[in-house]
Amino acid sequence: MIVPESRDSLRNIKLKVSYDGTNFSGWQRQSGAGFSRTVQNEIEKALEKIHKKTIPLIGSGRTDAGVHAVGQVANFHTDIFSMPASSFVPALNSWLPPDVRILESSEVSPDFHARFDARERTYRYFLCCSSSLPAHEYPYCWPLFRRPDIRRLNEMASVLSGEMDCSVFTAAGDKSSTRSRFFYGAHFFPEGSRIVFEISANAFLWKMVRSILGTIIDFEKRGKGREDFLSIIKSGERRMAGQTAPAKGLFLWNVRY
Repeated sequence: MIVPESRDSLRNIKLKVSYDGTNFSGWQRQSGAGFSRTVQNEIEKALEKIHKKTIPLIGSGRTDAGVHAVGQVANFHTDIFSMPASSFVPALNSWLPPDVRILESSEVSPDFHARFDARERTYRYFLCCSSSLPAHEYPYCWPLFRRPDIRRLNEMASVLSGEMDCSVFTAAGDKSSTRSRFFYGAHFFPEGSRIVFEISANAFLWKMVRSILGTIIDFEKRGKGREDFLSIIKSGERRMAGQTAPAKGLFLWNVRY
């Protein structure tokens, strides 16, 4: 049984979700014989265990295969009134696999929508610079085995501000209706032997963060700088950009409403 379209008599529950994306084909629900494992599917299966019926889950956005999250946001509508909103945390976690965890649950207004109400999405990408990388870090960073010039990296990252045409960072097959995005900012900062890239925007195109980072790292290695980076953005030509960084270093860090 599907939850009815009318939400007037239902509670709306907001979730903060963390997951290790290593063994997932991304966030987005898949269906049909032989479909791949996704985060949305796993949470919806747990919701069905609790409700004894199908409960659709709305996510703040899709993450690609292999991408992680510490601050994904989702919501669902429920007709369970006897359970405090905070109790959905242990209830869902008891049915979820260990690579998906519900961190917070709260009741929100009936019209809250995790995707359409999101104003800012922040990602962090971890670059490992040590020549000897600890084994436990390898699945969650891009091993560069060198320490790039963080000043040059930040000169290029500073270009990413305000409304911009992001065609140059668009992956083949992206079906977005517009390639314009609003950047709140991007910067690199050191964290021990690692360098962290943080970027915030209203939304992102498919593989966009990884394309931006791969390009900046390529340009820094080749001695290019801010003006070169700005030039390729203005060109709008994907072939002018650099490689796409591996998925495993990328985390959806926070969603602001």
